[in-house]
Amino acid sequence: MTHLLDRLSWFVSPLLLLLAWFVAARAGWFPPQLLVPPAEVWASFRDLLASGELREHVVNSLSRLAIGFSIGAVGGLLFGTAMALSKTVEAYCAPLFHTLRQVPSIALIPMFILFFGVEETFKVLIVTKAAFFPVALAASEGVKGIPRGYFEVASVYRLPLWSLLRDVAFPAAAPPIVTGLRISLSRAWMVLVAAELLAADSGLGQMIELSRQMLRIDIVMVGVVATGAIGFILDFAFRLLERRLLRWRPTP
Repeated sequence: MTHLLDRLSWFVSPLLLLLAWFVAARAGWFPPQLLVPPAEVWASFRDLLASGELREHVVNSLSRLAIGFSIGAVGGLLFGTAMALSKTVEAYCAPLFHTLRQVPSIALIPMFILFFGVEETFKVLIVTKAAFFPVALAASEGVKGIPRGYFEVASVYRLPLWSLLRDVAFPAAAPPIVTGLRISLSRAWMVLVAAELLAADSGLGQMIELSRQMLRIDIVMVGVVATGAIGFILDFAFRLLERRLLRWRPTP
C-alpha cells in the first residue's frame, strides 16, 4: 500500500501544475495568444499525432541523440579511463580537459554552425560534446577511486589491458560511471533541443521554433511538454537500468 501511494505521489505536482494552468487560462490572467487553454493544446497534440508530424520530429530528435550520445559516451569512457590509469595522459590532457568541460555546450553552437553548417553533423557533434565530458569525468574519478590492491592483483596475474578494463576497472568503477552516463544523457537531450531551436529543419526544437514564429502557441506547448516528457522517460529508464546493473550494491 505504501509503495502504491509513493507511485501515486508522482502525479501530484503535474496535476497541480495542470490545474493552475487551467485556472489561469480560464480566468484570463494572460492573453489567450500567450496562455493557451489545456484543451486546445490537447486538441493540437491529437492532430499532430494523427498526421504523423509529431512522430517524425520525435524520431529525428531521438536519432540524433542516439548517435551523438553513443559516440560521446564511448569516447568519454575510454578517455576518462586512460586519464585515470596513465599519468602521462593526465599530465598532457587534464588541463585542457578541465578547461573545455567548463564551456557550456550551448555557447559552442554558433561556432559549430560556422564550422560544420546546419546539417546533421553539427547537431550530432554538439550532442557528442555534451555527452563526452560528464562521462569522461565520471570514469576518471571512478577509476581513480578503485583501491590500488585491485590493480596489484591484476599485475600479479599479468592481465592484458582489455581484461584489466573489462574485469577490474569498469566493474569496480561502475556506480560513478553509470551516474555519469545518466547525467550526460539528460544534458545531451537539453543541448540537442536547444540546437534544433537555432538551426534545424526537423526535430522537436525546430517544431517549437517554427510554431513560435507562426504564433501557434498551442503547438509550442505541445513541443515543450513532449520535450519534458521524453527527458523524464529517458532519465527514468536509465534509473531502472542503473538499479538492475548495480543491484549487487547494498541499499542504504
